[in-house]
Order: sequence, then C-alpha cells, then structure tokens
Amino acid sequence: MRWFSILAIFFLFWFLSLFAVLPFSAGTAEEAGEKPEIGHAESAPHVFRPWSIVIRTTIAAVILTAGFYGIYRTGALNVDIPDNALNRMP
Repeated sequence: MRWFSILAIFFLFWFLSLFAVLPFSAGTAEEAGEKPEIGHAESAPHVFRPWSIVIRTTIAAVILTAGFYGIYRTGALNVDIPDNALNRMP
C-alpha cells in the first residue's frame, strides 16, 4: 500500500472519529449548574475545548488506521480486482 493511500485512509478515519468524539466533550451550562448566556442555544457546550477534541480524534484515527493497516498486511483484506472483472470493464 502506498503512503498516500494510508494518509487518505487516516483522514477518512479522522473525520469519522471526529463525529464520534464530539458528543463526549459537550457539557451544557445546565449540566454544569449554571445559567446559559442570553443568545446561546441551550444545547451549546458550556466550555468548548477544541484542542482536546482534536487530540482525542487523532488518537482514535491512529488506532483505527493502524488496525486497518494490520488487517491489510495480514492478507485478511483483499483489494485486488479479479481477472474476470477486468475483462468486463469497458
């Protein structure tokens, strides 16, 4: 597998992980025991920490990419196009 393919797979896993990680760090003002500020949505996070989200997302993406690459290297995942499919391509 080329390094560019691994990088592309990493970014796919990174954005997938981002949407999985975001809900875990969102504590509302009500959950913190405070009153939400005027003009803010009630569901808005009380304290937004983007760097902690980026770090957690990156860690999750590295683990998923390493797992994918490990499965690929063992041969359990076959990405070759069969010969009979190549003959049907226009």
